[in-house]
Amino acid sequence: MREVVEKKVLSENDRLAAALRQRYRDEGILCVNLVSSPGSGKTALLEKTLAAFPKDSAVSVLTGDLQTDNDARRLARYGFPVRQIVTGGTCHLDARMVDRHLNEMGFHGPGILFIENVGNLVCPSSYDLGEAAKIVLLSVTEGEDKPLKYPGIFHRSALMILTKTDLLPHVEFSAELALENARKIHPEIDTIALSSRTGEGVDLWMTWLGVLQQKVQHQTAAAIT
Repeated sequence: MREVVEKKVLSENDRLAAALRQRYRDEGILCVNLVSSPGSGKTALLEKTLAAFPKDSAVSVLTGDLQTDNDARRLARYGFPVRQIVTGGTCHLDARMVDRHLNEMGFHGPGILFIENVGNLVCPSSYDLGEAAKIVLLSVTEGEDKPLKYPGIFHRSALMILTKTDLLPHVEFSAELALENARKIHPEIDTIALSSRTGEGVDLWMTWLGVLQQKVQHQTAAAIT
């Protein structure tokens, strides 16, 4: 019975996600979905990211949390539309939540929509939010074996960002082994190592985003013609 209910929920989510994906395509919105364990640095990365955009950029953020609006308040300081999605205990965001809050926020493209998912490497991997790419963050304060323990999210992610690299001299963590394990799960996954504290690698992240945004813009232009 539980399996039947789960399949029904995922089927409904996929239907809504398909509608979101079409909306993003029609409006030229690049949507990226950031997923990680709690404390891996999603919000810190978004702070650096928002700070790098000109103030008149069409950029918006939906950030998910179980209870608080702390992340939204941190990100709102950069002057872009930010909306907190408080899940009340649900361990992931779903397409229904994104659709409702996106409508209430009134964000339209062309532009970039960042979704900061609930801190969890399991549940978010199964829920399509219509995004162009899932991005998984792995901190050097975690284990190199995370890709092997949680293969679903690494398999579905276009990019793995290794975060908090400024701490590498102080922790027992092999970046090479973490990358090797990620590519055992997803041989084609892109990787970037960065530190939100020092800013090292943030330029590579912004370049990666820019390339993906150009692809979205070309797809939108092709659909119009």
